[in-house]
Formats: sequence, C-alpha cells, structure tokens
Amino acid sequence: MITKATLADIPALNILINSAYRGESSKKGWTTEANLLEGKRTTEEELTETIQNPKNTILKFTENGKIISSVLLVEKEHQLYLGMLTVDPELQNSGIGRKMLAEAENHAKSLGLTSIIMTVISVREELIAWYKRNGYVDTGEREAFPSSDIHINISEKPLEFIYFEKQL
Repeated sequence: MITKATLADIPALNILINSAYRGESSKKGWTTEANLLEGKRTTEEELTETIQNPKNTILKFTENGKIISSVLLVEKEHQLYLGMLTVDPELQNSGIGRKMLAEAENHAKSLGLTSIIMTVISVREELIAWYKRNGYVDTGEREAFPSSDIHINISEKPLEFIYFEKQL
C-alpha cells in the first residue's frame, strides 16, 4: 500500500534510505552508491525538515507493516521534483520502483503539474537507462555534485548531476 509518510515513519525511512544507497547492505541491490560515495544518504533531522515542509511529500510503500520503498516529491512551480526513490535492496527488480514512479505521476497530476524532473549522478549508467525506459529524457542540464561532510565522494571519476524530465 502506498501512502503519505508521517513524522512517525522517520526512523524506518532513515534506515531504509541509508541501507539502499550506502554501505554493505546497499550492495545487495543494483542502485547502490557505495562505490561512489561514503557517509549517509540522509539523516532523521533532514527527513523531519523535509516532511514538515508543506511543499514536500514523502510517499511510502508498506507491506506487512514494513516500509519497503519511499520517494521524495517536491512541488515546484509547474513541475514535481522526484528524489530519493528508494526500494529495499533485497526487493529491487520486483516492480516496486515502477509502482512508486506511477504514484509520483498521479501525485503530480493531482496537483495540476505538467512534468516531473529529477537529477541522477552522471556515472550511474544502469539507473539512467532505467529512468529512460520509464519515459524520462535527459534535458541537457548539468550541475556539479556537491561535496559535503555527509556525501563523501570516493569515485575516481568526477561526479555531476544530470537533469531528467518526463512530461505528463
């Protein structure tokens, strides 16, 4: 079942998101960033701020009482920004990510928005191909990947964000 996350979901969301993006547990799935970045993907504090902002929605996919997927949706002027699409690493390749994308599209339409935008790290070729198969196109826009104490770049290649968009 896909529903809107609440403040009570933050501890579970934090564990899920970090386990899917970074560290050994993320290597069970195909969307890991563990070979590119060290540190945490998010924190409970960041998730709290995110949920408390009325322009943001985090959708969660719950199965048997456990959150197995989530996605951040940020209402922009005429677009919905999609970020942190997360699926439990042991459940990836089961169609859950596609269901979350479909729900994000429904959310955007319910807000009267005309497209969804997102950024993907440039060296994540499999993920880029997956988004393209799901109707997202490279806009040509690029942005330098930010360095911080949380997102520690360990990649030998320079990282940048590629912007993708899907018209609804």
